[in-house]
Amino acid sequence: MIIDEYKPEAISVEELFFNQNIKTGINVAQARGIVLVVGCKRGIPTFEYTPLQIKQAVTGYGRADKIQVQKMVKSILKVEKLPKLDDITDSMAIAICHAHSQKFAVKL
Repeated sequence: MIIDEYKPEAISVEELFFNQNIKTGINVAQARGIVLVVGCKRGIPTFEYTPLQIKQAVTGYGRADKIQVQKMVKSILKVEKLPKLDDITDSMAIAICHAHSQKFAVKL
């Protein structure tokens, strides 16, 4: 299992947000549930952030668009290129948010 290989000190997830595509929302909810259960069973502290909190932490503006978030993730991590999948960049933004918010975060 990947969690055994990398041994994370904490898990941070985005608060569940349903847009218009319910099928995608259900898949995201299921994946998120697995992450939360595995974290809980392993005793790994787990934190949740809203999309607004993530955007605020990464860009300084809670209503930033996806492109702004991607540019700031790239800048903060000092990389020339981001992974092609938006989900990976989103997870990087959540990790950055957690790093910035760690002492204020609410543990689940």
